[in-house]
Amino acid sequence: MDRSLYIAMNGAQQTMLAQAANANNLANVNTTGFRADFEQFRSMPVFGEGLPSRVYSMLERPQTDYQTGSIQSTGRDLDISVQGEGFIAVQGKDGREGYTRAGDLHVTEAGQLVTGTGLAVMGEGGPIAIPPAQTIDVGSDGTISIRPIGEAANALAVLDRIKLVKPDLQQVFKDSDGLMRMQDGSEAPLDATVTVASGTLEGSNVNAVGALVNMIELQRQYEMQVKMMDTTQENSAASARLMQIST
Repeated sequence: MDRSLYIAMNGAQQTMLAQAANANNLANVNTTGFRADFEQFRSMPVFGEGLPSRVYSMLERPQTDYQTGSIQSTGRDLDISVQGEGFIAVQGKDGREGYTRAGDLHVTEAGQLVTGTGLAVMGEGGPIAIPPAQTIDVGSDGTISIRPIGEAANALAVLDRIKLVKPDLQQVFKDSDGLMRMQDGSEAPLDATVTVASGTLEGSNVNAVGALVNMIELQRQYEMQVKMMDTTQENSAASARLMQIST
């Protein structure tokens, strides 16, 4: 295959991958606590015969956008939003601990405290279980207090405390399931400085307008690369015809 054609095809393929990442951001513009992904292209040298200036593009996702999304008041006791930096510790579908900003909590029929996507919320000793209660309150430090059924309004019992963590953002990454995890595979320790606000939720930090503009730019870039492939093939065919005539 002609190397110029290969470079153009590679560029088009990487642009499609970037478009997929951007589309995922746009699809999660209304997802609670979602963190957008950055994507960028990096030039890589083409080794072998030919000019050393020839390069191909490679898509990489160097970082996750950790900016705080908009905070919305819901008035619901089990809706919480992390104030400032930090995360809520949850148990992923694979059983490993992960971290999220999604605080849309609820209690299952089995009495387990879970997020809106069904992930168990971690407490000081593991997943939090809540017995039948008249009211459930979440304090600013993540402490969960309940009023047992039939008890007086002031008869509150401290049940557990949500594990809130604040790892160094340089030491975490966004896993394939959307949860943040420590790069070394360890579990982040509880951080007493992290606070939450009950009755509020943090929205996605995706900039919808920016994502739409990026989608248009990537589409134009893809079209340009397809035209480059057509031009390369036409030039190659013309060169072949000239070779045949000269012989």
